[in-house]
Amino acid sequence: MNYNKIHKSFKLNGVSYSNETLLEKATTLLDNNNDFEAEIGRFLIVWLNNEANVKVKTSGSTGKPKELYLTKAAMKASALATGLFFNLKASQAALLCLPVSYIAGKMMLVRALVLGLEIDTIIPKINLDISKKKYDFVAMIPSQVEKNLDVLNQFSTLIIGGGTVSYSLKKALQTTTASVFETYGMTETITHIAIKPINKIDYKAYFKILPNISISTDNRNCLVINAPQLHKETIVTNDVVNLYSATQFEWLGRADNVINSGGVKLFPEKIEAKLEPFINNRFFISSIKDNTFGELAVLILEADSNQLEQTIFNVLHKTEIPKLVYAIPNFVETTSGKIQRKKTMQLL
Repeated sequence: MNYNKIHKSFKLNGVSYSNETLLEKATTLLDNNNDFEAEIGRFLIVWLNNEANVKVKTSGSTGKPKELYLTKAAMKASALATGLFFNLKASQAALLCLPVSYIAGKMMLVRALVLGLEIDTIIPKINLDISKKKYDFVAMIPSQVEKNLDVLNQFSTLIIGGGTVSYSLKKALQTTTASVFETYGMTETITHIAIKPINKIDYKAYFKILPNISISTDNRNCLVINAPQLHKETIVTNDVVNLYSATQFEWLGRADNVINSGGVKLFPEKIEAKLEPFINNRFFISSIKDNTFGELAVLILEADSNQLEQTIFNVLHKTEIPKLVYAIPNFVETTSGKIQRKKTMQLL
């Protein structure tokens, strides 16, 4: 059988494997009552087989979840690009604390297999059970980072994806000794294609693309990604951006979230960034239909009451100020913790 050859330095939970013994280990994991470990086993079996593609599913945060097929060659190329960007070396320690049912967890395993990392796995909860071991590389979602700030000094490099990193979290991360980066990407781009430093530098810095990737914008000012080693076709996103150079961009928000109020285009994500320092509860900016202006900006608050101090809106331009505030006790989320805006609005 022709397996995908794994790096000789690769270790899983402290154990070295050949291709054959790793396949045996993966098979035993399938019989485990632990769903997380069973998913690891399932993916490893797929990775080691003769098929050229891997089936993955999107998170469904911006639409209906869908299944895609990614090539193993592209996933390897993504792992190598990440290794080059972060200067990852064989035998360095990595931690997997994300579900392997989604691309982010799968790619942590692929990076270890391709780069020869020694990867440990722990149950992917929000409150993580992390030992005192030092790790060179780890990926988390924002909610995990928020709940595990006390252990971040054990990591050399932490990348955050799967959701927007809030102002309060960015501020909290300024004191950690880990080098922390926000990532931009999607399932189609095999996780991140751009990185932005959060600490040890001004955290308003722009996203910088990884090697062998080029970017442009379409007539909507949405990001267009050309990454032939990751995806055969050019990827046209719904993310409105400002390009600052051939390799740097600022993310403004989702085109499908843009509010057209009386001819003025409002970006909910930019308004949210201005309000974040002043609102403790989770919230987001959305819109309602209006006969005069077409759409009106409204603030959706995760709370039992819609009472907010009106002075917080002083940081906004007058066109950005929400016309109404709605309170919803619990937002609708994806399994990875992202707010589903459209489904949450249906609760009004």
